[in-house]
Amino acid sequence: DSVAATLHPTLTLAPLTIEKIMRDRSWIGSSPSNPFWSEDSRQLFFKWNPENEDDAPYYSIDYLGKNNPQPVNPEKYQNLPARRGAYDRDHNRKLYSKNGDLFLYDIQEKKTFQITSRLTRQSRPHFSHDEKLVIYIEENNLFRWDIETGATTQLTDFRSGEASGQKEKPQSDHEQWLKRQQLQLFETMRHDQKTSKAKEAGEEKELKDYKSEQVRHPLKIYIGHQEVSNPTLSPDQKFITFLLEQHPTDLQYTIVPDYLTESGFTESLSGRTKVGRPGSTYNLGIYDIENDTVFYVMTEQIPGITDRPEYLEEYATENDSIDSAIIRTVYFKEPIFPENGDQAVVEILSTDNKDRWIMLLDVTNGNLKLLDRQHDEAWISGPGIRSWSKSNIGWMPDQKHVWYQSEETGYSHLWTVEVKSGVKKQLTSGRFEIRNLSMSRDKKHWYFISNEIHPGERQFYRMDINGGERIRITSKSGGNLVYMSPDEKRLAIIFSQATNPPELYLMDNRPGAPAQQITHSVSDEFRSYQWRDPEIFQFMARDSVEVFGRLYKPHNLKPDAPVIMFVHGAGYSQNVHRRWSYYYREQMFHNFLADNGYLVFDVDYRGSAGYGRDCRTGIYRHMGGKDLNDYVDAVDYLTDNYQIDSTKVGIYGGSYGGFLALMALFTQPDIFAAGAALRPVTDWAHYNHGYTSNILNIPELDSIAYAQSSPINFVENFRGALLICHGMSDRNVHYQGVVRLGQRLIELGKDNWEIASYPAEAHSFKTISAWTDEYKRIFKLFEDNLK
Repeated sequence: DSVAATLHPTLTLAPLTIEKIMRDRSWIGSSPSNPFWSEDSRQLFFKWNPENEDDAPYYSIDYLGKNNPQPVNPEKYQNLPARRGAYDRDHNRKLYSKNGDLFLYDIQEKKTFQITSRLTRQSRPHFSHDEKLVIYIEENNLFRWDIETGATTQLTDFRSGEASGQKEKPQSDHEQWLKRQQLQLFETMRHDQKTSKAKEAGEEKELKDYKSEQVRHPLKIYIGHQEVSNPTLSPDQKFITFLLEQHPTDLQYTIVPDYLTESGFTESLSGRTKVGRPGSTYNLGIYDIENDTVFYVMTEQIPGITDRPEYLEEYATENDSIDSAIIRTVYFKEPIFPENGDQAVVEILSTDNKDRWIMLLDVTNGNLKLLDRQHDEAWISGPGIRSWSKSNIGWMPDQKHVWYQSEETGYSHLWTVEVKSGVKKQLTSGRFEIRNLSMSRDKKHWYFISNEIHPGERQFYRMDINGGERIRITSKSGGNLVYMSPDEKRLAIIFSQATNPPELYLMDNRPGAPAQQITHSVSDEFRSYQWRDPEIFQFMARDSVEVFGRLYKPHNLKPDAPVIMFVHGAGYSQNVHRRWSYYYREQMFHNFLADNGYLVFDVDYRGSAGYGRDCRTGIYRHMGGKDLNDYVDAVDYLTDNYQIDSTKVGIYGGSYGGFLALMALFTQPDIFAAGAALRPVTDWAHYNHGYTSNILNIPELDSIAYAQSSPINFVENFRGALLICHGMSDRNVHYQGVVRLGQRLIELGKDNWEIASYPAEAHSFKTISAWTDEYKRIFKLFEDNLK
């Protein structure tokens, strides 16, 4: 026993210590991750490291053989088809990009054919409508590869700068549209244009076989200093759409000093812009291959494009200089074509974040038809509704309806709209959200994750393609990350619970099927401690909204116990749930605090994910408003139900959580006696554009929102105890913010505060020593000020 104790000095976790908690995560056990299926749906591959190797290897398990997981030979793994790719209609062939080259995989024969082998990178391969061609992108140009002949053809030729010798003034969108309309209406003009071009070039062949020639030699499209992306070929191969982005030339980027360098000199890390920086402009172009012309979609035709946000009315004066008829800037997403036809559905978002339009695009003339407009005076977002990345949107099997997700009823649900009549239909409804939406291979069903059982629980469902009953497939209470096999007969599930780290399960894709646990990863040491399963409940906020929280209690709760409030980060995130937490270190720390007599409360405050649109936008124009009120109301709830001492309340959190801890101490000093602000935002005018402009608009246009949301403006009220911890190499929330805040604290003569700086750390700490030091300081703060 003495030898064992020497070799393994920590055979049991009890009593918990910060040093034990903050070790490298491997002491808990190596949870499986990144599962993916073989193309024949027989084998499942996943990353796992039960032996604690330097690099986590891949394992596999044969679903039919029910074998134990076996390590995968690295060479075999490298030769597997890439996980992402495009299939033909019968699911017999798969196209994919790997290491910059293209491959075609025959699923039945299990044979791989390499299409390209070049120094340049090819990406996004897919089959043409007739499945005779492979369409792909190389250096932002569109190419096609003939499967039968092996011939490669370049379809676009985008070039920077202006055409050589170009003297004419560039035409406006409106002028180009008029010219395009003339060519479309009158055959004489089309003939004259072709004849003129042929004579100028001295190429009589162009007149005889114009279409064929243009395919081999695409039109040179000069795009100036813009960036081109997502060229897309229409199913009839007559049109190509493409997106253009013009970046501002006078952007000023921040500088983050790196003090710990090999050279011994302070160096600069690449930074970012700040909110309110000049924005990019965007265009959606259409290349008419047959007529050898390019034109651009006019945004003037978008309904409500000149609407002004309501918040501007607060700044209106008799001499208001803001033009009420200004055309707002919009961002186009890649048009999505049906299996045939010359009309595509395109998603358009205003760069002021207030509008999302789903429109039908006629690629023959650039005309747009409104299918759905989602307007939000706060900002457009929600599950399946992404601001800049790809949203959940596409064509229904009948090619007459478009499906999409919308928060129109307050929660993100599935809708369809008939493109001809504009009639909309809601397929899912209720006080819950759906996410991870996908259509079955046979296009008869939907699959998705829903939290309808409880906001903090996610389950996997199937539903008929036209709506109706939602059939629940998974049954275990907790978090279910589902990976369906290609044949859709089997499910791999990364399942976890609040006190159980993720493990891999397999089950048949049918309701009530048993789930077999494949991995057993958690260490005996982790299981040696009886982790608290936090109690989840809701309380009523002052505005009669139900707010969810979870509680960690001492085993022998004493009257007047001190209270610690934890604030999760990211704002739009969720931590009151029944799955393993992203904040697993904090969750273990909460058990440690409870062991030391603290009552710990964890709140999904206003702005959190999982509760619908009104919760998501509850912080609009006032961070530190309703979200902080939820914590104050939580203190009242605990006072009424657990007889706590309301003068012994502490608060802590990181990133957004650090910001809210500062707001708690600076604006509610009678409620919160001590707080730890970890990597906090101190002034929102100095944070990034993408996140902040959604919630607070632009500083120069909405100064009220920034003034009432930034902790640095309320330092004079501080009188408690404050710990600030910040990594000096943080390129997300810059260390400069706490430097500015520290100067304010000094100038105002404030006492009982400190800044703990971590020179080698960024936004998320990496080293064990930093994690340990930080949480020992947090514990000391609460011990010194709340007991």
